[in-house]
Amino acid sequence: MRAAGIALGALADALFADPRRFHPVAGYGQAAMRLERVLYADSRAAGAVYTAVAVGVPTAAVWILQRRASGGWTVVLTAATAWAALGGRSLLRAADGVDRPLEVGSLSRARFALRSLCARDAAELDGDELAKATVESLAENTSDAVVAPLWWVFAAGPAGIAAYRAVNTLDAMVGYKTSRYRNFGWASARLDDLANVVPARISAALAAVLAPVAGGSTAEGLRVWRRDGSRHPSPNAGQVESAFAGALGLRLGGSVNSYGDAEDSRPAMGDGKAPAREDIKRARKLSWAVGAAAAGLAVAGALMTRRRKR
Repeated sequence: MRAAGIALGALADALFADPRRFHPVAGYGQAAMRLERVLYADSRAAGAVYTAVAVGVPTAAVWILQRRASGGWTVVLTAATAWAALGGRSLLRAADGVDRPLEVGSLSRARFALRSLCARDAAELDGDELAKATVESLAENTSDAVVAPLWWVFAAGPAGIAAYRAVNTLDAMVGYKTSRYRNFGWASARLDDLANVVPARISAALAAVLAPVAGGSTAEGLRVWRRDGSRHPSPNAGQVESAFAGALGLRLGGSVNSYGDAEDSRPAMGDGKAPAREDIKRARKLSWAVGAAAAGLAVAGALMTRRRKR
């Protein structure tokens, strides 16, 4: 039942992407914003309470449904939560949203479109810098929005994927080291780090193995991943970005990114050329391949687990 649900959820994401209106994750984000207004205080303790409530309530609700579901309803619940949590098709569409304006030289439109991929300040980025930001965001979000949800639905079913999506959404909302969220968002950011330890490394391994799909080298992907994966300030993003850098023969990082009133210094990863607009398409192709492989592994893993239990 779980394998069938994962397969249907992944297929629904590939075919239909995220709805532009009434998406459950968007609704969750709005509820989390209202909860923040009630619980906010500039302290880690307040942030921990906020994280516990914002993650615990939806996880408990889905866990109750998971316990009561059986047969076909298990498939429906698994497929629905997987579809709601996965963002592979939307991720590729967002990358296209940056690529197309760059192709016609519209930096203003490309800068605006980058907001769908990441929260960094794009006001001063030129064409090549926008291309690099897009490739980096594709790499990181391939793990966050595709591989990690698949891992958690395989490992813990609908409740697991609901918990993961709640944690990852909170990190995107309050996990920045700005003056407002440095303390309040600490618990959400650390929990997101823990939730992505395994998925990030699966994503990096798949990116390296599948490098030839995008005209790259598996050996170079593995080499750069081993060398540069731990240099990034994020314990997980660096794993995937370094593997993408090596797999695509690019040089990522090496810049200071602005997030509101906070700055994040990124070390260089990879030994290749700086990304250009045409590399966005290669990164999209690799992202798609990693997501497809991860879906196949999740389905196969669920089937194998079921057989062992028998």
